[in-house]
Amino acid sequence: MHLKSINSPAMRRVFINLTAIFLVIASLSLSLLADEPKYGGTVVVAVSSDPGGLNPAITTQGGVQTICGTIFSGLVAQDFDLNPVPDLAENWEISPDGRIYTFHLAQKAEFHDGVPLTSEDVRFTFEELLLKYHSRTRASIGDKLLKILTPDAHTVVFEFTHPYAAFLQLIDVTNAPIMPKHLFEHLDPLTNPHNIEPIGSGPFKFQEWVKGDHLTLVKNDKYFKTGKPYLDRLVYKVTPSAETAAIAFENGEIDYFGNPTPLDIGRLSKLPDVTITEKGWEGYATVDTVVLNTTRGPLSDVRVRQAMEYAIDKNYIVDKVLFGRATVATGPISSALKWAYNPNVTKYEQNLALAGQMLDEAGYERGPDGVRFHLKYVYAQSYAKIIEVLRDQLRETGIELDLQMMEFSSAVDAVYIKKDFDLGFASFENGPDPDIGVKRTVVSSNIGAIPFSNGASYRNPRIDELFELAASETDKQKRAAYYFEAQEILVKDVPYLWLYEPHSGVAYKRDLQGMYKWSAKSNIYFAQDAWWKDGKSPSTNSSSFFGQSRLYILLIVGGIILIAAIVILVKSNLRK
Repeated sequence: MHLKSINSPAMRRVFINLTAIFLVIASLSLSLLADEPKYGGTVVVAVSSDPGGLNPAITTQGGVQTICGTIFSGLVAQDFDLNPVPDLAENWEISPDGRIYTFHLAQKAEFHDGVPLTSEDVRFTFEELLLKYHSRTRASIGDKLLKILTPDAHTVVFEFTHPYAAFLQLIDVTNAPIMPKHLFEHLDPLTNPHNIEPIGSGPFKFQEWVKGDHLTLVKNDKYFKTGKPYLDRLVYKVTPSAETAAIAFENGEIDYFGNPTPLDIGRLSKLPDVTITEKGWEGYATVDTVVLNTTRGPLSDVRVRQAMEYAIDKNYIVDKVLFGRATVATGPISSALKWAYNPNVTKYEQNLALAGQMLDEAGYERGPDGVRFHLKYVYAQSYAKIIEVLRDQLRETGIELDLQMMEFSSAVDAVYIKKDFDLGFASFENGPDPDIGVKRTVVSSNIGAIPFSNGASYRNPRIDELFELAASETDKQKRAAYYFEAQEILVKDVPYLWLYEPHSGVAYKRDLQGMYKWSAKSNIYFAQDAWWKDGKSPSTNSSSFFGQSRLYILLIVGGIILIAAIVILVKSNLRK
């Protein structure tokens, strides 16, 4: 047979089939590379204000946690179902009686200055920082933790006096960021210079802070989670106005916009290059709350506090101010925590006549100007619209609010440190368990000069007892019963006005990949997973190089197979 027989119909079919196989290999190779994270690039994140400081072990302020969550690491994180997943702790064991937790730390973890992170850093962080200054961690385990043992550099053991059911839900980077002992030992943690130039072990390192403008973090090339992060840097851009942030986002100056207003969400959701999601906030279960200073008259009178509840129309706030992107709150525990939430507590529907009657009976009658008394309301700009509505509603019953808008950290200082206020405002994070986020606001042991603690200075021995019983109980149904009773008491005592549970959301550019895939606090954890769809892969990055190499190898192998098959067929035909 002559060489031209390769052009026979049978040979053409073989050639076409082999070519098709090669094209499939090439297509699969390109698909694999397209799905693989790419390295490089910057993400600009809008934040409403300067964080005030960058030590997350001494405050629970949301702005600090948002930034520092990428600088530091916790022992564990939580997935969408609030189950613990590894962070610094690769694995752990719990004793059968629920009192002893043993954690095994990542061997390669080190701080950004090159010092290895060890179990001693964990012990020091808890004993000298968190248990003294962090309102959630201090209130949760301060009187239950018996001791912390460090049998070796990568093993740490927590032993409690009684079983503690919420521990794995507590110790993420927002409630238990592990701090460098070598930089904080023997120094005042409130004035340590590393509070503004932090050294952590997280995916990004501190680079610069231009106060009032921006804060820049850069990639940690020695992050203990191999291959991460993918981005080169994060820039947190201070944009105090939500309207300004929305415009900057639309103009491409900002890539990530947390908590856009309901109006912004409606507009931005129509843009083709924008992703909007409410997923990734499961770990917060926030309740926006008015803090009442119960140590000052007239707020020391429970009848006045109850009257204020009847004076407020929470449904109006949810429907007209928040455009339905919230749920009316009935107490301190969010309805998102279904197992612990009591739906049968006293409901305070707006009743101005009853509110006025209760204030009269409490001895606060209207004056000639219609005013019963004045209250000093301290708040940050971001809450201005809500506070103005509250002012107008309470004015109808003769309660006059004297509004004092401050920079966020100044408002926190006035309410929690100086106690110079009648009313304050807070977005209280429940966390994944009431013992973490709710307890700190109501137990008497947490009254003090600690940000986001029991700012109401509320005392009730039965509430203290119920939260202690719930913390030590491992049976979930029994824990729920304690929380149900606590909610009934708190709603009648009204140390706070629990307004609504916000439906938080986020907008980000659609070309950002790897976003909001697993974490119940994705606004903090997204940075370690995020990558740009068309980002460049620097040649110095081995993971990127190997990703490209696989493509080239597969293409070369496919080409060789195709050529070899053709040669064999040609030789076979020549012999015929």
